[in-house]
Amino acid sequence: MTALTLSTAAAPGLRADAIVIGVAKGAQGPVVAPGAEAVDKAYDGKLAGILETLGASGAEGELTKLPAPAGFKAPLVVAVGLGAVPDGPDGTDADAGYDAEALRKAAGVAARALTGTRKAAFALPVDGPGAIGAIGEGVLLGAYSFDAYKGGAQDAGNAKAKNGKAGNGKAPLAEAAVLGGKPRDAAHKGALARAVAVCEELNRARDLINMPPNDLTPAAFAGIAQTAAKEHGIKVQVLDDKALAKGGYGGILGVGGGSAATPRLVKLSYRHPKADKHLAFVGKGITYDSGGISLKPAGHNETMKCDMSGAAAVFAAVVAAARLGLEVNVTGWLALAENMPSGTAVRPGDVLRMYSGKTVEVLNTDAEGRLVLADALWAASQETPDAIVDVATLTGAMMLALGSRTFGVMANDDAFRTTVYEAAEEVGEPAWPMPLPEHLRKGMDSPVADIANMGERMGGGLVAGLFLREFVGEGITWAHLDIAGPAFNEGGPFGYTPKGGTGTAVRTLVRLAELTAAGDLG
Repeated sequence: MTALTLSTAAAPGLRADAIVIGVAKGAQGPVVAPGAEAVDKAYDGKLAGILETLGASGAEGELTKLPAPAGFKAPLVVAVGLGAVPDGPDGTDADAGYDAEALRKAAGVAARALTGTRKAAFALPVDGPGAIGAIGEGVLLGAYSFDAYKGGAQDAGNAKAKNGKAGNGKAPLAEAAVLGGKPRDAAHKGALARAVAVCEELNRARDLINMPPNDLTPAAFAGIAQTAAKEHGIKVQVLDDKALAKGGYGGILGVGGGSAATPRLVKLSYRHPKADKHLAFVGKGITYDSGGISLKPAGHNETMKCDMSGAAAVFAAVVAAARLGLEVNVTGWLALAENMPSGTAVRPGDVLRMYSGKTVEVLNTDAEGRLVLADALWAASQETPDAIVDVATLTGAMMLALGSRTFGVMANDDAFRTTVYEAAEEVGEPAWPMPLPEHLRKGMDSPVADIANMGERMGGGLVAGLFLREFVGEGITWAHLDIAGPAFNEGGPFGYTPKGGTGTAVRTLVRLAELTAAGDLG
């Protein structure tokens, strides 16, 4: 992964391959952002005009390259758009800071454009530790690529475990110096260290999501989790198919019953000796979803390796919490199975007895995520945590409602739903609060079981949330994140988001853990 450093050096004398500066969209044209004063001076104060001549406006995501001025040790200046100039307190364009997400996106665009480069200096606006952390996150997330199965790579571990060069592709940006950061300032160093810990784990989640399902089976995922847990002092417990059968986990066993790759339930426990609060994160981990007997139609199977994105996010968040040493207890539950059609697969019309003891009539085997989550939610509830948050690529209905870049947030407590939504917005993960209308519950009434796994077609994402609520222990605060839209980017890269697995929800979960550790969960 790209190495991050802090530097107080002036841009002209810095040995690097490129200097990255910010340019904003002002009322009268592009405006050179703070941090680039020395660069602008070297252009005799005419940099904004030069950029405008080259077609730059300062719009978000825009990138313009130009030769560095005479006397610079770096040969290239890269101007990246920050979007509109922020308004000051009096409504003018002066002295207002750029928000963290604008800095993340700009740094991500630049880092991606500098693939194959040894070192770049980022002279973006820095007004404190928050800006340093945002720039660091943008660089580390924007520089990500997944090339494990290209060229000469033999396997994922050989090529991309640390986001390094693979096959015949260009290596990501090797080193980024954040200018304006103070190497001896504890807050600045802490912000950068946090960015490294969170982004390394988020990129690990991306690697898992991008791995093909013939390599990432439930057992393989469990093995990866065991290795990481050992490295970071996290207690891990893995239930295989025999242990699941003995424990009565009918939902996970039912979904995984059609595959030769048997299911697993992984429990990751991070404990801090001074913690008095406990969060549980539950992730849907369908390593491949064919739909089962209710087979998906052609054109809907090709990206279904991403159906374990929720479990990947939970895994990454627990490890990140441990690396950050957060004063909170965090338990992660990874409900892992492969949903395949066969003679042993669950059928429409079958009734499963869940870990909670409730029975579920399976009307559609492609509504399998809620079945594995139900068992894991009940298991998590037995420890009576202060709150449970589940994460899942659960419904196409949520994509229809919110599109491909926003996830839905449902909860059994309005205040907690607001807290989760605000945490997501704070870290730059677009989310939207969604209701759980009681009238939709009746549609899941079953004549033969306690509940059916399907209800009304309209509002299907909300129906799924209502189903999950049935398996949360009484009195436990719970939220459900349906990340079906943003979990896997089938289009081109944008900002710091790559094509393929995105690692969405990792930063939201980490932020919730931080808020809990600080006593601010609400």
